Amino acid sequence: MNRRNFVKTAGMGVLGFGLLRNNTQNTLAAPSKRPAGIGMCDWNLNLAASPDAIPKAKQVNLQGIQVSVATSPDNVPLRDPQVREKYVELGKKHGIAFHSVAAGSILNKIPLASEPQSAVYVIDAVEAAKALGAQNILIAFFGNGDLRLKDANGEMIKHEKNGFATFELDSRGVTRVVEALKQIVPRAEDAGVALGLENTLSAAQNLEIIDRIGSPIVQVYYDVGNSWGNGYDVPAEIKMLGNDRICEVHLKDWKTRMLGSPEGQVDMRQCAEALVEIGYDKWLVLETSGRKDKFVEDTKTNVAFAKKTFNIA
Repeated sequence: MNRRNFVKTAGMGVLGFGLLRNNTQNTLAAPSKRPAGIGMCDWNLNLAASPDAIPKAKQVNLQGIQVSVATSPDNVPLRDPQVREKYVELGKKHGIAFHSVAAGSILNKIPLASEPQSAVYVIDAVEAAKALGAQNILIAFFGNGDLRLKDANGEMIKHEKNGFATFELDSRGVTRVVEALKQIVPRAEDAGVALGLENTLSAAQNLEIIDRIGSPIVQVYYDVGNSWGNGYDVPAEIKMLGNDRICEVHLKDWKTRMLGSPEGQVDMRQCAEALVEIGYDKWLVLETSGRKDKFVEDTKTNVAFAKKTFNIA
């Protein structure tokens, strides 16, 4: 999909969703829609940026993999056309899709908000996603890349309203991210690959950043575990963002490695209801490896739970 067609299609999608939401406030939007499939981050398969993750994913009943573009500046396997070809070959063999490519841990160490070289890894991810047939990339902002402002003691500046959290932003870092992504947007538009922001910010703050960038190809990579753990109203945020502003969703819990467990913090059923309401039809991605030495058993259980709870075929 070229840049012009992507922008036109995305714009129509946003407009259509807005009209639907306004006219069906008490009705679930597009109830016939459901998530596209259930995948897993390759780092949770313990095989980041490696095609060897593919048969392992098949073993535990996954339908897709989120592929890491790199593990360090000296190890960017997805730049290699032969590695990409191996992914495609093994994906067809085992029936595994590559729904997204992650510029994750590398950007948490080399932040987009401060290090010029980090933009190269985002471009690497865009190019790899196009080669693998992925719909979007994850751009991470954790660790060194966190966009929240710290006080003199190094603590995040947090406020609460109606029982939910909000954090002050590092305005300088945010501006640098906006400027960098504005330069990358044309490449992503030409590739037909969405740029997904995964961070510690609220949905409202992410929408402000997206509006500053000015392209519908920039969306939110929503993580229900991170957002719930940071004190955000996750169901309300999902509804605020809508289907056209969420490119993909990570599923995990802060308190347990098992989805839907009584020990868990995240109410997965509330998340599922919110996703139904917005007509979410993209991938759900497990970011959990199960308990120690029980990867296969626990991942199969998590996959089964996710398929049932989120109505995945």
